[in-house]
Amino acid sequence: MSKIPETKSTGSRLIKTWSTPVGKEKNRPIPCALCGGAEFSPHLFCEDFFYVRCRRCGLVQMNPQPEQAEVTRRYREGSGTAYLSYELKNEPAFLHLQELALADAGFEELERDLRARSSQGRVLDIGCATGALLEKLRDRGWAVSGVEISPAAEYARKERSLDVRSLPLEENRFPNASFDLVLASHLIEHLNDPASFVREVYRILAPGGYCIVTTPNISGFQARLFRSHWRSAIFDHLYLFSIKTLSRLLTQHGFTIERICTWGGLAAGLAPAPLKRIADRAAKFFTAGDVMLIRARTAR
Repeated sequence: MSKIPETKSTGSRLIKTWSTPVGKEKNRPIPCALCGGAEFSPHLFCEDFFYVRCRRCGLVQMNPQPEQAEVTRRYREGSGTAYLSYELKNEPAFLHLQELALADAGFEELERDLRARSSQGRVLDIGCATGALLEKLRDRGWAVSGVEISPAAEYARKERSLDVRSLPLEENRFPNASFDLVLASHLIEHLNDPASFVREVYRILAPGGYCIVTTPNISGFQARLFRSHWRSAIFDHLYLFSIKTLSRLLTQHGFTIERICTWGGLAAGLAPAPLKRIADRAAKFFTAGDVMLIRARTAR
């Protein structure tokens, strides 16, 4: 029987953590996923796990961390129907946030570029959940596909008639240059091997294709303020990227960075609404938001 998702207190709200472990997990020490370094400094201590910072490149990662098979089991077996119910209940709000993020990424400009190249636009949404965003993109004329290893994949296939694969990205073996756009929203921080993921994304993108990655920003204001109590320092996040480390990960695997933006100055409930609005605007202006988005592109 699936467990109810655990929560982590941040002092102002409870953050759901959906990757519920299935039994006792095997953990192992790993080298830095960005530079391969083996020297780390303690960085964040969070309840029963901790993050370290690579002394060579600055990447923050959970170390030791669960093996890949254990992480996959979390999402397939540990989340159960509770995750699907949560996604469906919050689907309109989540979709709205995704659409705002795409606007920040210059999505309409991206569409015009593809139309100028006479491309229909083939998009892969990795971690697509129930497929709400893919459905919207299909309505705009895109050829859509998704990857989702949780029970939400079945909903996307049955209720929305979407092509959603239930295997991790690398195991789907998509042909070279299969897509013009790859989306990965709040996904890369959950992966054991983000470098392998980025290499695979580059391979399956067409020349001049786009990748849009959204993830928590450890170089943001909230992360610096709350540190171990930051709302994104939770046990399902194996990596906590900064703008610098995520940019380096993308560029060292061939991508060119085209746009970086952040948002989120203070979480809801931490300050009166007028102060929150000011903090949100400042965080976005100074690229110090709680969440970051990077739009990158393959060579043409």
